[in-house]
Amino acid sequence: MNIVLIRVDNRLVHGQIIEAWIPYMEATRIIIADDGVATDFFRESVIRMAVPRDIDLVVVGLEELSNKYNLEQRRGRKTIVIFQDILSAWKAYHYGFKFKHINLGNVYAERCQQRCTPSVLLGEDDIKHLADLLREGVFVDVRRVPGEKAISIRDFITLT
Repeated sequence: MNIVLIRVDNRLVHGQIIEAWIPYMEATRIIIADDGVATDFFRESVIRMAVPRDIDLVVVGLEELSNKYNLEQRRGRKTIVIFQDILSAWKAYHYGFKFKHINLGNVYAERCQQRCTPSVLLGEDDIKHLADLLREGVFVDVRRVPGEKAISIRDFITLT
């Protein structure tokens, strides 16, 4: 599988994904990696209704993602992987889904410790998990849509 984008977006599939990221990346598959959605038929059904028919949608739990999908393979269908939150991306990484780059599109923390952009509000745990990923060598960018300039998360948080 050819994974072209790994993204954290609390809304999962919505207009920015369908209208901006899919055409820009020329993606034909979306993987939603979320333990909650993977076990909730209703939520999965609602998401499926939002995805165009010509786009393959796969919904998996975090461990299944890590066991089933290989990031090293760069051929096949162009695929976007979406996590609902930073914790899920961090867990998948530590389960073995070792990505080198992740995009933060929409992150909402009720107890915001760091406002990066109007659509990325980080809580204390988000910052800790992102710092861990940075120490692992993962590049983390903040950007809602492809036309925006990507901003490194290092512009907003510091490693301690």
